[in-house]
Order: sequence, then structure tokens, then C-alpha cells
Amino acid sequence: MQPGNPAKRLRIFTAVIVVIAVFFVGRLFQVQVLLADEINQESLASRSVAQVLPALRGEILDSTGKVLAKSVLKYDINASPKDVGPLQKTVDGVTVEIPVSQLVSQIAGILAMTPEDVAAKIAGTSNYANIKRGVDSKTYDQLRKIGIPWLYYDKRSSRTYPSGALAGSLLGFLNTDGEPFGGIESQYDKCLAGQDGTESFEKSEDWVKIPDSVVTTTEAINGRNVHLTLNADLQYFAQQVLAQNVAKLKADWATAVVIEVKTGKILVAAEAPTMDPNAPGKTDASSRKARVFETSFEPGSVIKTITAATLLDQNKATPATQVIAPYSWKVPGTNGYIVTDSHTHPDDKLTLAGVLRDSSNTGIMKLGQAVDDKTRFDYLVNFGMGKKSGLKFPGEASGFVLPYDQWDGIKKYVSMFGQGFAVTPLQSAMMYQTIANKGVMLPPVLVDGCEDKNGNLVSAPIKPGKRVISESAAKSTMDMLEKVVEQGGIPKSAAVPGYRVGGKTGTAEIRDEATGRYGNLYAISFIGVAPAEDPQYVVAVTAFKSRTIRNSFGATPIFKNIMQQVLRTYRVAPSTTKSISIPTEWK
Repeated sequence: MQPGNPAKRLRIFTAVIVVIAVFFVGRLFQVQVLLADEINQESLASRSVAQVLPALRGEILDSTGKVLAKSVLKYDINASPKDVGPLQKTVDGVTVEIPVSQLVSQIAGILAMTPEDVAAKIAGTSNYANIKRGVDSKTYDQLRKIGIPWLYYDKRSSRTYPSGALAGSLLGFLNTDGEPFGGIESQYDKCLAGQDGTESFEKSEDWVKIPDSVVTTTEAINGRNVHLTLNADLQYFAQQVLAQNVAKLKADWATAVVIEVKTGKILVAAEAPTMDPNAPGKTDASSRKARVFETSFEPGSVIKTITAATLLDQNKATPATQVIAPYSWKVPGTNGYIVTDSHTHPDDKLTLAGVLRDSSNTGIMKLGQAVDDKTRFDYLVNFGMGKKSGLKFPGEASGFVLPYDQWDGIKKYVSMFGQGFAVTPLQSAMMYQTIANKGVMLPPVLVDGCEDKNGNLVSAPIKPGKRVISESAAKSTMDMLEKVVEQGGIPKSAAVPGYRVGGKTGTAEIRDEATGRYGNLYAISFIGVAPAEDPQYVVAVTAFKSRTIRNSFGATPIFKNIMQQVLRTYRVAPSTTKSISIPTEWK
């Protein structure tokens, strides 16, 4: 073999080295210059963590500023099990190692858990383990101050209702996904809901936020507050009274509505049983409804007031108009259909005021037939029957009134005392607001308004009132309602000492939907106004399917308790005058 040429081998080796060097230099240029931005972005993406900064939902406030619903930040406490280890801490210049067992005990103590439970949750080699969800900010701060590198935290917004079941069904609630369900939460979601922000930061291999990393934040925009017309203290009082009486009456439910006569504002919309929006799943579906707005029923004799007002407004009667009211009356044109009063009595010689006082079915029918069907139907509709109130409350019922051209001989007459159609508790209260407000029906108001981004209250638009009956007819109707309370048997128990009160009872048979017949359970009501000489407040009370007291004796104590509290709360001066003299009987 010929010996190699050293010079030639050197040239070849040098050429190979140069080629390799050129390749690496080119690759380095490509990485550091041409692809630098792309690689940096990929590197940042691998280290970057994006988090949602939850916006706080706006508060729901009562008319005095009391918070009925609010959102707070809660924290999920998480760990990275694969990184669990002792904590190195420097104390007074000395590095101290805190063992895992001691850290576990500290975590358990702060979270009110057992060390065994915490140890079990952080065991393993995964990057994620939840230790506890939804702790408050105080607990979060206590944990964060320890500085455990393998713990990390997720913020989330949590809805809370500080007063529990106070106005629960009216407020609504948020489901597990944070979506509003029912009530004010749903109706005013556009005002209450905020806009979540975002936060991004770089993490180390052990999932700890790098302190000097660039953090890009889109600020969260919190929701705005909604102001209600409710008085929370009165609402609470009314709910307690209702709850006690539902148990006493063994009723399915009861409602109470308080209306400010001259504004239409709803001060109380109470019911029992009701829902705690903090735990809606613990309440059956029927009690998650706001019955004041969503439930309708036959009103019974409270409608005799509307029939009487119609007669007065049409100049077909005066409070002193006379009628002979028998115990039973064969309804004309019905092939012998008989209507009776609630109790046996001889033929009574009553005036229209006396018919209301005694709540005579026969008397109101005999007088009421003086108004033709179409006219009376129009008055029922103008008083709010068969149509929603305009509140736009979710699930609000419209009630029901059959068109007059579909009335048969029976419905024509029984509608005069509240059978054959249905109203909501709110509708029945607003009928009496109309009479108390000199014949002008105001739109009911539940929400004063929503705040703007600067925290200023933007009042909700309010439609003008509508005249339903003349001022003189309304005044005469109020005068007769006073006689009902002063002289009537059951209504006397609704009298409020020191005040002139007008009102009317209602004991409505409840129709069985399966059979179409009326049973032996009733919706018992009392709707009253005070002070009668200058009406300020309407209180409307209903108890549905009362089983122990089956007439309005079960409703009048509820009315009295609530009306007394309303007058006391708003410091209404006692009456200083007496009611006018109206004959209720004749000879």
C-alpha cells in the first residue's frame, strides 16, 4: 500500500470541519435571527399560563340600601403533587427546612380539614389536585402567607344572599354554571353581569408564577347594582307572619303584597313557604316560583268591590241603593241554577254598602245586573284582569278573564262575586290601589333602577297612570269599604286601632282541575287600605287551601299584623276623623 499523503488528508479534514462549521453557523443564524421571534413565542407559550379574572356581579339592594344579593371572590386551593416537598425558609438569616408533614398540618388547620385528608389529596405524581373549593379571602390569605411553592389558587366569583330566604323567590338565583335563573337575577342580568378580564404570566417548572415575568392583564369590569322598591325589614316581618300562619292554617301557601298607593311601589312581595337562593336545590319547584307574580287563582268576594265600583261609576247605583237579598236566588235564564250566600238568613233589606258589609252573593248579583255584560267586562279588564302588569317579571302570569261574548247565564252572574276567572296576588292588590288612588291605576313598580358605570342610579322609566273610575266613584267605594271593616262580622278583626281602615274579605272555592268541580277547600283573602281618609298603603293577603279556618277569619289577623307594622314603619299619623254615615240596611 502506498503511504497516505498527510497534506491531502489535512486538506480533506479541514474542508469537512469548515463545512460543519458553516452548517452550524448557518443554523445558529437561522435560530437566533431568522426564527428568533417564532421560537421566543413558542417558548413563552410553553411557559405562559392564562387565567380568567372573574368580574363581580352587581348587588341587588332594597329601598334603604340593604344588600340582598352580592358576589364575592372565592378561591379553589390546588396543589401539584409531583412537586410536593419540604419548604426552605430563611428566618433571621438562618435557612430552615419545614417538612411536608408540618406543612400538611398547617394546611389542614387553615382549611378545617384533617391532615389525613390533605395528605391523601396531595399524594401522587400529577400536576394538579384540588384540595378544597370555594374558600373565602381570609382563608386564602392565611395559606398564601405560608409561601408553599406547590400550592396554587384559582379565583372565582361566588353569589351569596346575606339574608337567606328573604325575598328568595323574587330574587332568583344562579345555577352551578353561574347562569341566572328566575326573578330579578334573570330579568336584570344585563345590568348585574360584569365582563371577565384575563391575566397571563410565566410559570416555572414547579408551576410557581415567576415574579419578574411579564404579566398582561385585561381588567375585569364588575357588574352594576340594581335597586328594588322593597323594604327588606317589612319583607322579613311579613314572611315571618306568613310562615307562622301557613302552619296554623295548614295551608299550601300564603302571600302578602304591600303597595304604596300614590306611587305604585311594591314595598313587600312576601310568601311562605319560599326559597333560600343560597341553596335552591333544597326547595321544591313550586316554592322556587314567586307566587305573588306567577300564580293565579279565583279571587272570590274581594271582586264584589269592583262590581260595586262599576255600578257607582256607571251611575246605576249609590251606596244607599236598596235591594232585598235572600239567602238563595234562582239565577235568571239558567234553567234553575241557584246561588246562595255563605250562611242562612231571612230576606235581608240591604243597601249596596250593606251588600259589601255582609258579602252577599245574592245582593251583588241582583244589583250588578243593572250593568250590561260588555261594560262590566271592560271594567274588569281596565282594573287589570287578564293581562300582565307590565313589570316583565320572569314567569309572570296574566290571570284569566273570559270574553263577555262567551259568558253563559251562570258566568254572567257568578263573575260579579269572583268566580269564573283568575287573578294573581299582585293584580288583586293593584285593583285596590286604583280605588285608593282616587280611581287612577298606577303601573306597579318593583325596581327603582340600575346604576350606571359611575355608580349613579338611573331610574327605570315609569308609565303614567290610567283613570279607571271617577274620583267620586272611588271615594264612595272607599266609604263603603270602611263600613265593611267597622260593621262586618269577619272584617272587624282586621281593624287597626287608631286608624280608619277599609277592606274586603274573599273566600273563594277552589276548582279541582281534574273533575272541573269546586271542592271544600278555599283561597281565603283580605285586602285592605289605610288610613281610609287619605289612603297610603294597600295590604293584600291570601292563604291558599286553608284547612283549619275556611273563611277569611284566617286572613284578617295576617292583614292586621302587617298593616300595623307598615303604618309604624312609615310613621303614619293616626286618624283624627271619623267615617261618614252610610246606611247599610233599610226598613
